[in-house]
Amino acid sequence: MASNLVIIGTQWGDEGKGKIVDLLAEYADLVVRFQGGNNAGHTMVVDGEQFISHLVPSGILQQKTCLIGNGMVVDPAVLIEEIDYLIGKGIDVTPENLMISEKAQVIMPWHKTIDHGREKKQGKDRIGTTGRGIGPAYEDKASRKGIRFAEMIDPAVFAERVRTVLEEKNFFIEHYLKETPVDPDAVIREYSGYAERLKAHVTNISVIIDDGIKAGKQILFEGAQGTHLDIDHGTYPFVTSSNTVSGNACAGAGIGPKAIDNVFGIVKAYTTRVGQGPFPSELFDAVGEAIQKKGAEFGATTGRKRRCGWLDTVLLRNAVRLNGLTGLVITKLDVLGGLDTLKICTAYEYNGERIEHFPGDLKVLAGCKPVYESLPGWSEDISGIRSKEELPKNAKDYLARMEELLEVPVRIISVGPGRKETIVLENPLA
Repeated sequence: MASNLVIIGTQWGDEGKGKIVDLLAEYADLVVRFQGGNNAGHTMVVDGEQFISHLVPSGILQQKTCLIGNGMVVDPAVLIEEIDYLIGKGIDVTPENLMISEKAQVIMPWHKTIDHGREKKQGKDRIGTTGRGIGPAYEDKASRKGIRFAEMIDPAVFAERVRTVLEEKNFFIEHYLKETPVDPDAVIREYSGYAERLKAHVTNISVIIDDGIKAGKQILFEGAQGTHLDIDHGTYPFVTSSNTVSGNACAGAGIGPKAIDNVFGIVKAYTTRVGQGPFPSELFDAVGEAIQKKGAEFGATTGRKRRCGWLDTVLLRNAVRLNGLTGLVITKLDVLGGLDTLKICTAYEYNGERIEHFPGDLKVLAGCKPVYESLPGWSEDISGIRSKEELPKNAKDYLARMEELLEVPVRIISVGPGRKETIVLENPLA
């Protein structure tokens, strides 16, 4: 019987979703990305070769049908660059295996100008965006000033939309942000080239997915970023501009909830965060530095150093509830090897009170102190291990405690960056 699976991040993104989607894509027929833009980067290592994708779903390496959902905001220049990069690496990318929703929003030059201008103006109070125009593009979508792929590939409609929208945007850019206004003619010329190149890929992906479901095909829905960067449920305002939780797989791809059979949450064996915002279990000592170095914790999109901390199960219990998780995928377990003691944050303390649930008030969260329990570590290199039974006892105990605290079973364990460096306990698509 066919099964459809949603993959989401449970922390603040960077949990290793790209590797897991790439691994599971072998068993899927369609791989759908349903939110975000090129502010997300998925890193995959196949036979020692590294691939990084920002917009194209990770399933492209397995030559699966990849769909860019209506919930995404897409920079066409970046998408074309990525298509050419993949073709250059010997991977076929055609209108038959990469389709773009006609309803997906287009990132325009003014979105990036506004993004950079605002961050500059806010100075030390900046959000820490990637500067790629994601937030302003979602803003325009919500205020009905956005341009979708359906409009971009229609020259007359596109030219009219650009001129109308820029009237307001240029006033804001020039007089408030004190930046150089955007030339509408230059934009129309540039984007007509992108439209020509991409128009064969543009279609109604909701219908493609529905046809796939009716034909008994297996569908993998790929989220970007993590639960706690969700615009509604994350550490607002230090969040992304879209819904990153599993429920948005439906809205961002154009399907109903009954099409979803399983939701797997990717959990890094410790916690990381890029950019601003509270982080209760953050480490500022040599252990945090050792994890950062060993885990090569740099953002795939920005190259920024990631802040590192112990595993936080208050944060994770929030993700379990918000996403309806049916399974956990533990990544980077190998990075913790060599530490004598491991800590798990099981609760917070705020003004002398114990807090079990992740607070929505950022002021409260910033004042929370982690309550830890300690477990013994292991010294063995586990990257060559391919079955759970062979893991060191202390590594198995760490996983068992995680399952106990989160009340969700571990289904997959990643012990290294490569596709083969993985222990699969249960694969709902196999």
